[in-house]
Amino acid sequence: MKEELKKIPGVDKLLNESKALIAESGVDLVKFAIRESIKSERENILAGNKYSGISKITAEINSIVKSIAETSLKPMINATGVVLHTNLARAPLGDYVQQEMQKILSGYSNLEFNLSTGKRGQRNCHISELIKFVTGAEDAVVVNNNAAAVMLCLKTFSEGGEAIISRGELIEIGGSFRIPDIMEASGAKMVEVGTTNRTRLSDYENAITNETKVILKAHKSNYYIGGFTEEVDNEELVKLAKKHNLIFIYDMGSGLLRKPAGLPLQKEPDVKSTLKAGIDLVTFSGDKLLGGPQAGIIAGKKKYVSKMARDPMMRALRVGKMTYAALSAVIKCYLKDEDLLTKVPIFEMLNRDEKELKRLAQKLSDDLNKNIIENEIVTSKAQVGGGTLPDLVIDSLAVKLISNDKSFAKRTFDKLLELDRPILGILREGNLIFDVQSIFEKDIEYIAEQVSLAVKG
Repeated sequence: MKEELKKIPGVDKLLNESKALIAESGVDLVKFAIRESIKSERENILAGNKYSGISKITAEINSIVKSIAETSLKPMINATGVVLHTNLARAPLGDYVQQEMQKILSGYSNLEFNLSTGKRGQRNCHISELIKFVTGAEDAVVVNNNAAAVMLCLKTFSEGGEAIISRGELIEIGGSFRIPDIMEASGAKMVEVGTTNRTRLSDYENAITNETKVILKAHKSNYYIGGFTEEVDNEELVKLAKKHNLIFIYDMGSGLLRKPAGLPLQKEPDVKSTLKAGIDLVTFSGDKLLGGPQAGIIAGKKKYVSKMARDPMMRALRVGKMTYAALSAVIKCYLKDEDLLTKVPIFEMLNRDEKELKRLAQKLSDDLNKNIIENEIVTSKAQVGGGTLPDLVIDSLAVKLISNDKSFAKRTFDKLLELDRPILGILREGNLIFDVQSIFEKDIEYIAEQVSLAVKG
């Protein structure tokens, strides 16, 4: 064992072997990786194994440095047909928003400086007027996500009191976060009414006590219940809340500000129409059907929004300049439908007609043919995704790779995920396909090239 331990090279020798790695990642990180590798090799020998050799130690050093120095967050190509893919960061921001953000992020900005008075200002003023105009809200405030928005509303207005919600709306959102957990964290006592599939106005009314502060309604944006169902519409709940001097909060979630003409969004509620019903507060996400960055937006009556804006919890939940810059750029596009459909990627994708889908599919097929990759254009079914419109299926087109090798599809799928810019396709019935509904045209050439390298490599 002692002889084997003596074979382990010293730190100086390994540093000399790692000059290129030091130039790339710095001496301190490489030293750390060397010591960890030596420690691992010593433990391996003390466990009764032979010395692994310098090549294995060097490989481990490289692996440790790579795991720390290289970012695991990578740009990806979404060829799944799911436009708002939750696991792929939902709404892509696109070139226009990136350009608008660059103007703000490259230097200093007046995030909390009032240019009119020359004194400290409020960061929310950079977005509130725009949200108010687009949605018709009296006021609005931005926090870091919609769960935070719901929690802030409940904490401010029902902490220590009761909040009524239908059993059919006790939803779970991504990452196992559930409405009941958020309500508990806010300090509100949840009161469930109705059943999973049917809740009546009388269920709400019978549950109201002297401790009731809030009626909470949650939009079932990530699932739907069909068949024998019943729920109370917003107008009736508005009247009930007013009758008993309660605050009505609507967790709309998906965040469609208004409905652009021609898009398949007829069944989805939008913030502008929802607020017209007289709801006190509406909460929604920024990175779903709004088409922007991750954020939670609370819009509604000024007296309630102002109270939340002054709550100490706002300090913990507020957003920074990157979110404000991206969010304002996207919401400005809502001023004109033509900007929405050309500058906001999710709407450009959802607006693709059959002719456009055929053109994109043919381009991808042709580029694959140029790289001698056998393929065919097939029909596909796309989705909006992102916890929105769960029952909406969009007719789309995809390109399917053809091979007699049964392991071909999975092998190619895995190789495409190993790229510095991974490509996520669909494994379906033993085939690998690329749905063009969610592919940017500028990425088609890259997809064809990388598929070729993966297949032939």
